[in-house]
Order: sequence, then structure tokens, then C-alpha cells
Amino acid sequence: MNFVSIDFETANEKRHSPCAVGIVVANEKEIVDEYYSLINPETYFNPFNIRVHGIVEDDVLDAMTFSEIWPELKTYLSGNLVVAHNASFDMSVIRQSLDRDKITYPELDYLCTANIAKRVWPHMENHRLNTLASYHGFPLNHHNALEDARVAAKVLQRAIEDFQADSIETFLNQCHITKGRIFERGYYPPKVKRTQKKKPTTLYF
Repeated sequence: MNFVSIDFETANEKRHSPCAVGIVVANEKEIVDEYYSLINPETYFNPFNIRVHGIVEDDVLDAMTFSEIWPELKTYLSGNLVVAHNASFDMSVIRQSLDRDKITYPELDYLCTANIAKRVWPHMENHRLNTLASYHGFPLNHHNALEDARVAAKVLQRAIEDFQADSIETFLNQCHITKGRIFERGYYPPKVKRTQKKKPTTLYF
């Protein structure tokens, strides 16, 4: 089953200021397609954000705006399973950018690889993307949108492998994780269900 991993970088603290996007199409075993583009956010660049990703205003002067690039992004996202690390951020970039441009939401399911990592590798000190990349030996130029999307895809693939699941659906059932969803009039986030620990059996003699 193919899924789509996505990552945005933003020009400032506003979620509707994407300045770069990376997309990776993958299945349980391999990466099958990649896409990267700068985006003209049509707004200012915060020095803090520049220090994070290194993108400046001059880099995006000739880039497409979000509304111009959206038809291309929609072909990757609409009707598919989308994953992102800390997905609440990337999904809010999509929603708030669409709201700003008065564009209808696509229909898509989504998962958060940060939450998946917490369930699969609970012993780790933290579950940041760079920590996971280092732990699993994945190369990463952090805060490059394409590289972040690629590592998020690999995190999901490794989680499926570690659970010895034959599909994403089987893996989600084993982990007790439900998908989030974006739809025309709203959204709801993915959920990680708590698993109940069995009470110890009391023996009477």
C-alpha cells in the first residue's frame, strides 16, 4: 500500500506561510517517488525560521505561491494516506493555507510518525526526527523539507518492519492507532489508544 510523507518549512510563525515542501511516496518496503519545491509565502521571513531552514526571501522570489502549487500537491495528497512527523504542524499548514486562499479541503487520511515512534520505541530519550534518524542510521540534513519527509517515511517503514506486520493496516491494528482525517468541512486527529495492562492473577491456596 502506498502512502505519502510530507514536510513543510515555514517563513515565519504563521502556519499559512509555507516556503518549502517535500513529498515522498512510499510503500511498506521502498520509496517510489519524491517531489520538492520552494514556495513563495507572500509574507515576511522571520530570522528565527531562517536560522532553522536557511531559506531566505530571495530564494523564493520566482517560486510559485501556495495556491499556484496546490493543484500539484493535491494530486499527491487527495484520497491517500498521508504521514508527517508531528503531523499536527504539517496538517495545520495545509488547512490554514487553504483557508487563507479560500480553497476547499481535500479528502485524506493521515498519521503522525512522532506518535508512532513513541508507541514502537518507548525507551528512547525523545522522539524528534533527528534523534530517530540517528538511532536508526538514516542520513538526514534536518529541516530540508524533502529529507525530513524521506526520514518520516523511513520511520514508518522501520516501525512496520519491527512489528513484523505485512501491511500498514495490520501494523495500525497491532499498535492500536487510528488514522486522522481531513475532509471538506473539517478534520480530526489520529489517536493512539491506551492499551490496558492485564491485572496479575491472584492465586489462593
